[in-house]
Amino acid sequence: MTVSPFDLEIRRIVTDGDLDGVVTGAILRRWWTDAEVIFGHPGELRAGVFDGIIDRWTAVCDLPMHPSCGLSIDHHQSNKPHGEDEGAVIIWRDSPSAARIAYEIFSERVDLSDLEGLLEWVDKLDSGMISQDEYLSDTPVLWLSRVIDAGEGTAMRILEDLQEGASVDSILSNPEISGVISEKRREMGVLIDAIRDSMLVEDRMAIVRLDGTGIRSNGYQVTAMAGDKCDACMVIHGDLGATFGEGDNYPVSASFYTNSFLHRSGGIYDLTALATRFDPDGGGHANACGCRIKPIDGLEVADRGISNDDIDRNIEAWLQMWSER
Repeated sequence: MTVSPFDLEIRRIVTDGDLDGVVTGAILRRWWTDAEVIFGHPGELRAGVFDGIIDRWTAVCDLPMHPSCGLSIDHHQSNKPHGEDEGAVIIWRDSPSAARIAYEIFSERVDLSDLEGLLEWVDKLDSGMISQDEYLSDTPVLWLSRVIDAGEGTAMRILEDLQEGASVDSILSNPEISGVISEKRREMGVLIDAIRDSMLVEDRMAIVRLDGTGIRSNGYQVTAMAGDKCDACMVIHGDLGATFGEGDNYPVSASFYTNSFLHRSGGIYDLTALATRFDPDGGGHANACGCRIKPIDGLEVADRGISNDDIDRNIEAWLQMWSER
């Protein structure tokens, strides 16, 4: 017998902390109004950080399916399920966003019409279908996506506002959020300088080293700055010795993105091959994915701590794979 998501008693929602995850969580909270919300990262989930809180009363959204959950909603290529889990309702679709999947499901029972315009932008941002002009514009949804990254408190405030039906403009005009926007504008200038100072383009792969700086970037900003000089980019971020679950600390990692401004149909290489080469928990989409940097000797993962030399070795191995495209 097929179980409907509407038959579930969801008490907790574990969702990605980006725009897609926040909007997905807001949609689910319109049905399960009192469910607790916890924000997470794919690496944290795979590392077992949430093992103690995920159970059959938990929905996991825009993240890898957890075997103990009651409901899984996702769209990432590398998370496509193989077979069924009799204990969970697993909904995976080839969709531009997890929020779009949630919208299609829950609009059958609750009014989500106020989210239609926002969903169009969530789809564009999460699927790489946003144009360069759109990304470089001052569109309110872009700033919404940026302030969400300010921290879990801000993300939760936005999720609750969306749950209650607030518009993007009204959310951004709130004094607390407008103050975050001012800080994000300042940080954007710092990010642009950091990318400009560190970016190297090799064989049409833009490489940006942000590790150890506390700065993170998505692929849009890097490829917008690299222009038609690159087909994809590799962003190194995080800190040596850090692990998931240590607050703002983040293990040194790599993110890979197709230059979607140049390649509108998915790119010329499946970047998940890079993300899963050394890290079995790496993955995402063919045009946007990531992984942890692993200690390697030659082309084999080594059983030791990570060094700066390992970052160079990982990059060298990935560039070799890229050269064979």
